[in-house]
Amino acid sequence: MDPEIPVIYEDNHLLVVDKPQNMPVQPDISGDMDMLTCLKGYLKDKYNKPGNVFLGLVHRLDRPAGGVMVFARTSKAASRLTDQLRHRFVKKIYLAVVHGKPKPVGTLTHFLYKDRDANLVEAVPRETKGAKKALLHFTTLETAGNLSLVMITLETGRSHQIRVQFSKEGYPLWGDYKYGNVPVGDYQQLALYSHKLQLEHPTQRKSITFETLPPEKYPWSEFQYLQKIKEKKSQG
Repeated sequence: MDPEIPVIYEDNHLLVVDKPQNMPVQPDISGDMDMLTCLKGYLKDKYNKPGNVFLGLVHRLDRPAGGVMVFARTSKAASRLTDQLRHRFVKKIYLAVVHGKPKPVGTLTHFLYKDRDANLVEAVPRETKGAKKALLHFTTLETAGNLSLVMITLETGRSHQIRVQFSKEGYPLWGDYKYGNVPVGDYQQLALYSHKLQLEHPTQRKSITFETLPPEKYPWSEFQYLQKIKEKKSQG
């Protein structure tokens, strides 16, 4: 694979990876190397497969976000994973760094409308035509200065949901050029990471959880919570 994409788990039906930040999930107008193309090339080379390689894209992450993503290696897995996602059986947990100090525990509910031409999402009154309900739960894990580390569990999977909902509440994500409402310096990377993904294996019918952590750089490096997790992992 080029660029390198860390593989977390792989079997005949699943390919689970740690998505690099700022890499598109599928081909887009930028022409930059994307996850789907790169991973198909990885499978083609690894297993010496002739012709086209099947790899099902069953969910997405915003381009600037990183973390756990699962792809389907068979059509059966793609169908069953899509069904799990549709019925909200897949548990998605994110980590984010936000400006400000949210309350210790909370639930955010908004109605979001997406302008597809502009690729922008806005929180709107619930009666707005085309608006969709967005629901998430969060826990504030730690505060460092005017930044807070939050853990987020999604109940819905709306486009740009976490970024828009926290910005609407006055706690924009660090490095968010699009919805931040705060000055963002050059080279700041959105502090949003897909931390855990829990699902039912599409053929083995057992619950499995995949986990990864954000890179060890600012602003993530400001939080002892993450350092302690990494220390525990290194100790086995």
